[in-house]
Amino acid sequence: MAACLLSVATLCGASTPRKVLTLDKGWGIKPITNTVRKAKLDPVTLPHTWNAHYLPGTTTYNREMMVYKRTLEVTPEMEGKRLFLYFEGANSAADVFVNYQTVAHHLGGYTAFCTEITDYVKAGDNDLEVWVSNAFRSDVLPISGDFNVYGGLHRPCHLIVTEQNCISPLFYASPGVLVHQDRVTDDEARFTVETRLSLKDMSKPVTVKTQVLDAEGKQVAACESNVNVPCDNVRQPLAIENPTLWDGVDNPYLYTVQVDLYQDGKQLDQVVEKTGFRYFKADPEKGFFLNGKPYDLHGFCRHEDIAGKGSALTAEDYQTDLNLIKEIGATAVRLAHYPHAKPMYDMSDENGLILWTEIPLVGPGGYGYTGYVGNEPLKEHARQVLKELVYQNINHPSICFWGIFNELLITDDFFQAYDNPVAFAKELNGLYKSLDPSRLTCFATCVDQTNYHGCSDLIAWNKYFGWNEGDQIGPFMDNVKAHAGGHPVGVSEYGFGGSTKQHLCPINDKDKELGSMHPEEFQAISHELNWEALSQRPYLWAKIIWVFSDFQSFIRHEGDTEGINDKGLVTYDRKTRKDAFYFYKANWNKAPMLHLCDQRFTERQHANTQVKVYTTAADATLYVNGKKVGKKKADKLHRIVWEGITLQPGENTIEVSTKAGKEELKESCVWTLK
Repeated sequence: MAACLLSVATLCGASTPRKVLTLDKGWGIKPITNTVRKAKLDPVTLPHTWNAHYLPGTTTYNREMMVYKRTLEVTPEMEGKRLFLYFEGANSAADVFVNYQTVAHHLGGYTAFCTEITDYVKAGDNDLEVWVSNAFRSDVLPISGDFNVYGGLHRPCHLIVTEQNCISPLFYASPGVLVHQDRVTDDEARFTVETRLSLKDMSKPVTVKTQVLDAEGKQVAACESNVNVPCDNVRQPLAIENPTLWDGVDNPYLYTVQVDLYQDGKQLDQVVEKTGFRYFKADPEKGFFLNGKPYDLHGFCRHEDIAGKGSALTAEDYQTDLNLIKEIGATAVRLAHYPHAKPMYDMSDENGLILWTEIPLVGPGGYGYTGYVGNEPLKEHARQVLKELVYQNINHPSICFWGIFNELLITDDFFQAYDNPVAFAKELNGLYKSLDPSRLTCFATCVDQTNYHGCSDLIAWNKYFGWNEGDQIGPFMDNVKAHAGGHPVGVSEYGFGGSTKQHLCPINDKDKELGSMHPEEFQAISHELNWEALSQRPYLWAKIIWVFSDFQSFIRHEGDTEGINDKGLVTYDRKTRKDAFYFYKANWNKAPMLHLCDQRFTERQHANTQVKVYTTAADATLYVNGKKVGKKKADKLHRIVWEGITLQPGENTIEVSTKAGKEELKESCVWTLK
């Protein structure tokens, strides 16, 4: 392939010796089964996945190995420098070759990895090749789960260029600057900045200079350490008096940690990281506290999956999701069921979203496999991914919870597990604590939690009640709390499917067997019942909806589209907010809003119906076919329902209106009675 120019990503200051170049263009791809030496490569741009779409007419997708190739140009400016390839994510197993020599092998598609290629390149054009496989393996997580495993270089790739002495990008592909929060209070933040070094030239001592800047750029802490002998790790204790705390959505305040490496007065390297200081806890009776104050955690689980792109998301895709999450008024997001890409953590830091992030130790999601097999290679992979998750993301104040597993099953009267995962779950909990004692650990279960006592700080439940039984979740969680052994309990998943193309009138069809149908109206009713029960229980440390948006899952045969899990409150393409989205927006976001439900339910079979709105206003007025029906007040869940509305044959114009200060809010639609 022809040589391609590299676009520079200014991740560090342009005046510093380190350069980070994004390798997004110039790639070609072919199946590894195409062994013809000069086989044509299909051009692609990163991030990329080869199975964003199902095979035509099926819910089957390719789990195979593909070969990515491009030319890597080593310019004269790189002479005498060190070169590192940094992959943000290659799903799920990758082998990297430079000039046909193996330079890296990595398992796991949801964490980054980095390898040095200095000794494998020459001036000019070099051949870069990556073999990527998403084929099922019993030694690579996940081995189960209700989601598709997208294959490919589905996250960006970079070339890092440094001096001979540098801040290392090789330590579990971390930024090389790790901020450990030792003790944070309103009066003082005590922390340790750990800098990982890679030193090739110790002819003279090197100096590590660290400074911490506030949001206005003022230095508030600094430390300088001299290194006289080969060393790969410098730890510098620092403190800030009266810090401005990172306070969730109310004030997501960030500090800048800048580390510079010098030798003989010359700057060799610089790494700049953002972080925030906060303290938190979960109380078994009073729920979650942030910086000493009660802080209600409510929000979504989220998958990295968008129609037409799979998990190969762009910056614009992350911004779209963030805007929707902010619009609804969520305070927390559970990143299901694997480490998500860097933009999600960065944006959550900047916008005050509290995160639960987890390793892909996942089961069962409808699969026959229960999420865990006790072979040593799989356990070693889990340990590896856990370390990568922590070290790559330790600086993010948004992360408050490290997740150990999702729905690992235990053999009981209903399930048959492959191996008992409890001992290993306890080991992983201990590993989290040894790497980062400042955060809380948790798991999400769908089986008797008492099996897992001692596996984490917190307990959470994935629990789904039918559309007409959502109020049962309250008594269920009361019973969970009573048998939690003093552990704080929360809800990690609840919800119901909702198709924007399937509709039924709940007034006339309450007892109808839905089967595989997921009427949008029934999803909304389910969430109303669930939220009413959950919102009355302040002891819950989290209340997390399944799920933010629809996503692909090849085992799903329900709703209006095969292979789609439609429990999202937003459609797969992010273009449509379902009625349930507006229910939560009315309850979570204080901004003025009015939403008329059932607008997509345009063709009706029953003359007798109801009209429902969600609103932050105290009341609203209904008009049917231009005639005023009446004004009603909103209930405690911000609903207004007019019962016993009679539609006329043919078209019926439904309109609702209210006042928000001086602004009039209106919504209308047309329902046709057949």
